[in-house]
Amino acid sequence: MQIGVETSKAVDQRRVFVVDEDEITRAVLQFMLHDEIETHELASPDEAFDKGQDWLTPHLILLGVSWVQKRGVDLLGEFSARYPGVRVLIVCEKDEEKLAVEAMQAGAHGAVVKPLTIEAVRKKVDTVLGRGGAAPLIQLNIV
Repeated sequence: MQIGVETSKAVDQRRVFVVDEDEITRAVLQFMLHDEIETHELASPDEAFDKGQDWLTPHLILLGVSWVQKRGVDLLGEFSARYPGVRVLIVCEKDEEKLAVEAMQAGAHGAVVKPLTIEAVRKKVDTVLGRGGAAPLIQLNIV
């Protein structure tokens, strides 16, 4: 365990799936989160569906926006059907925010916009999971 990691978060029994085509983004997010929550890197939604069986279901999915581009916003419904109660955050670049907003209208719980920082990613994860140290959750009215 690293310095600055809260023990209560490190023993939390929830898990995160990082689902992104970009290997570097997956590795960075896994590195940022692995000390405080069980984190799994997966290259595709199909890998997530294969891995997320029985006891190994995710509580949060960090989904690369490229999968929303390829599979459409219906992918969010697939995740919800397979994993009731799962939270989804879209990982995107600033210029991809419009697609992230469409994903939020279809059920995503927010977005993590690059460049990624440890503080911002951990705070966003804590917020959507309702964990200590979270920022207040702000509901946006997206028209």
